[in-house]
Amino acid sequence: MAADKGVVARTRTAGIPAGSTLSDSVGPGPDTNLAKSAGAVLETVLGPQHKSLPPAAWGLTVRDYLATVPHLDDLQTPVLTMDRTALDLNRATMADWARAAGVRLAPHGKTTMSPQLWREQLEAGAWAITLATPWQAQIGRALGLTRIVLANSLVDPTGLHWAATEIANDPTFELYSWVDGVDTVREMERHLESAPEGVRLNVIVELGGPHGRTGARGLAAAHAVADAVHKSPRLRLAGVGGYEGALAHDRSPEALAAVRHYLDEVAILHQELAAAGRYDEFLGQDTGGEDSGESSSRDSDTSARGGASSGLRESVIGGRGGAGTGGLREAVVGAAHEGVPGGAVAAESRARSERKRAAGDADSRSTGPHRGRAAIVTAGGSAYPDLVVERLGGLADEEGAHGVPTAVVLRSGAYLVHDDGFYSGISPLAAGRAERSLRSAMHGWARCVSRPEAELALLDAGKRDLPFDEGLPVPQVMAGPASTGLPEGAMVSALNDQHTFLRLPGGSEADVPVGRVVRLGLSHPCTAFDKWRLIPVIDDAEAERPRVVDFLPTYF
Repeated sequence: MAADKGVVARTRTAGIPAGSTLSDSVGPGPDTNLAKSAGAVLETVLGPQHKSLPPAAWGLTVRDYLATVPHLDDLQTPVLTMDRTALDLNRATMADWARAAGVRLAPHGKTTMSPQLWREQLEAGAWAITLATPWQAQIGRALGLTRIVLANSLVDPTGLHWAATEIANDPTFELYSWVDGVDTVREMERHLESAPEGVRLNVIVELGGPHGRTGARGLAAAHAVADAVHKSPRLRLAGVGGYEGALAHDRSPEALAAVRHYLDEVAILHQELAAAGRYDEFLGQDTGGEDSGESSSRDSDTSARGGASSGLRESVIGGRGGAGTGGLREAVVGAAHEGVPGGAVAAESRARSERKRAAGDADSRSTGPHRGRAAIVTAGGSAYPDLVVERLGGLADEEGAHGVPTAVVLRSGAYLVHDDGFYSGISPLAAGRAERSLRSAMHGWARCVSRPEAELALLDAGKRDLPFDEGLPVPQVMAGPASTGLPEGAMVSALNDQHTFLRLPGGSEADVPVGRVVRLGLSHPCTAFDKWRLIPVIDDAEAERPRVVDFLPTYF
């Protein structure tokens, strides 16, 4: 492989000390319980409930079975595999890319629901793990996660009671959920009336977009939500965020413009809330108490400060500079930066924070139990992380050198596995778009079971085994010691529950004989893992005879 030249200049990483984790400056790192949970897979007893494992493995633990040095061709088909070489490459590539950009990673764990992969991402520097439902958060917490971003509204009564109890029992546990309406705030408050005294949940105001998914529609609606949170005795505003992937599905000029406009609105919302003092309680800068008199005083004070927000908005909007990286951030943080937007500012801010922490110098602007926190600005799936960095990266200022301490958090999840379909066509880190690119770590392996027509082969994998919602599998090669290519034009035309229709234009029965195994490239990892309880990890899908080196249990 070519020498690692990096996605961007390595000088951008200077602000983050070698060996440090991204959790150093804002909270606890991965719990040792997560490592124990991840390691417990070795004692799992294998059986017929574990799809594609051979009878020879039944009754053995994973540890004992791996000691037999199994190979891919020892498994039954169909089978989904993860490629250890590609997983390691992708994890390191994205960690370095985010570090160089000066932003944090909170990978979306719902992609894999695999504690082993979560642990590896946290050890590589991820700040948190993002999850999508209260149940997923409960699984993550039970497996040892200490910081969870719940990228959804938490209004389920049982989930709210669990969250409040968990925080009361362990004040170091950090949970951030989203709110996008005043009615959401009211519903949360109603179910939290019986929560332990003093417990407050951290929430992030979600901004949406036209024809998008969830999220407050427009800045005025988002401010109304933030005001309701500010007045709530049970909630605390920790930041703003959203999901730009709901507004576009390709990299056409129109799609990129829509994403950029949306992210600009997120930046404006953050700046206006910061100017209005809405993050003060979360940052530990609010000296007011909880009685109504003090609350009214805070409302009056923040309303006065918020009066300046309209001027800020005019300044920000007036300073927009088209689709480039400059305009918005020139207005927001006073400068645009070459290379990775905001990376230099964020890196220098972290460097100062590290020096102050090493010297025992307390942050004079923030005291008490919340000292060292930063308001959160979060966005970013795996399709447009470059645009998130471009439009929001300049806000990253965790020391607060330019105002309210702010951390920009990417929630990309699919990057770890990547694919040969949707993400290979849209990710800025796909091959051909980045000097250091991602590589698909997932493959399907299916055996030809029927050749009813010269131009048709039926394989034994189907919708119950492989993802299909963002594109059908792509036939790559016939596997085996005598690995051979497929006829030109070979394609998958359909999936049934347990069959793949492999079309072979101009083909013959000799092209894909009955009994031969075909390696399939797949699309969309978010709907791949949920079809398997235990996923084999192979050393390298490109090897002549891939070896099984691990197994990943999933929790769906």
